[in-house]
Amino acid sequence: MSGILKGLRVVELSAFVAAPLGGLALAQLGADVVQVSPIAGRIDYDRWPVTDEGTSLYWAGLNKGKRSVRLALDRPEGQEIAAALIAAPGEGGGIALTNLPARGWMAYGAMRARRADSILLTLVGNFDGSTAVDYTVNSASGFPLVTGDGSRPVNHALPAWDVAAGLYLATGLLAAERHRRLTGEGQEVTLALSDVMLATVGNLGFLAEVQVTGRQRPALGNDLYGAFGRDFATRDGRRVMVAAISDRQWAVLCRATGLAERMVHVEGAMGVSLGNEAGRYHARDAIAAVFAPWFAARSLAEVAETFQGTGVLWGPYQDFAQLVAEDPRCSTANPMFREIDQPGAGRHLAPHSPLAFGAFPRGDVVPAPALGQHTEEVLADLLGLPSAEIGRLFDAGIAAGADA
Repeated sequence: MSGILKGLRVVELSAFVAAPLGGLALAQLGADVVQVSPIAGRIDYDRWPVTDEGTSLYWAGLNKGKRSVRLALDRPEGQEIAAALIAAPGEGGGIALTNLPARGWMAYGAMRARRADSILLTLVGNFDGSTAVDYTVNSASGFPLVTGDGSRPVNHALPAWDVAAGLYLATGLLAAERHRRLTGEGQEVTLALSDVMLATVGNLGFLAEVQVTGRQRPALGNDLYGAFGRDFATRDGRRVMVAAISDRQWAVLCRATGLAERMVHVEGAMGVSLGNEAGRYHARDAIAAVFAPWFAARSLAEVAETFQGTGVLWGPYQDFAQLVAEDPRCSTANPMFREIDQPGAGRHLAPHSPLAFGAFPRGDVVPAPALGQHTEEVLADLLGLPSAEIGRLFDAGIAAGADA
């Protein structure tokens, strides 16, 4: 691997979104992420979306650039090998990332007994160790009750807490590894998925709003809270989102649409100043009534042409197919993207890391491995096992390659 994290090695034992995403973030920056799976594969190996032939595009997307090892993790010898991989010598090794129960051979004490500077990052559901997943954490967050019109809870399709947790895991791992470089000490790091949610709700001010003012954010449909922003329909049946979260953005929106003078009448009728966010928020329905006919008289292409170069904050609503077909940011014109040939899935667009480092240009996007593709390679490289011993492990069903 090449990249800014070259020399860092992480053994990942995980499933679903958060922990694999943390490993992916590290792998895309050059870390050697060795994903250890049971012989039959992780429980998310066939998760949707899948190709017509059943290949999981979800699994392939989250495991790009990693090395895959298959071990009988339900047998003592398989566990012993996995533990040895974590503790394998090397300045950048001794690191494990998991969302599995950290007990037995995976407990931090057991890892530290093998290698004193071990680092273990574990994702749990709640801070007390009880179970939670993105969907149950989200239902408790308050956001589904302010999404939509408030008539019923509305879940979002994005696993936001898993995504945020994955990035926290990568950040925490790098922080622990820096501490080890400075002090020589390893440590155990635990992240609770529900704490990711609670920290976010708190950091955005929603907990304090309830505690300090006694108020809470209402359900507003597609309106912004505390500023002006709303979706509008175009003449050709598309919808666009428009936002003005600063005085300058408000001014350029009014100027681009030619509706600045009409807004003076809105101020008089509503008795508010549209020169600040609070006034625009309180007058949002009246403002929208002025803007709506302007958008309804124009096609999406005409709206785009009018707003080009003006500084107006806007964007079209588009489904995934439109995103791929119409949005130039979702193409190889964007330096983040490459076309890859993913075994079992075919050729498609794949993102590299969103981070662009001046000293480390993005290389190729490495497709996800076949399950067990690197078992023999990793056992030889990290543990120094001879081919005869690796063959014995394969014959005994302790280890398996891609074709087993």
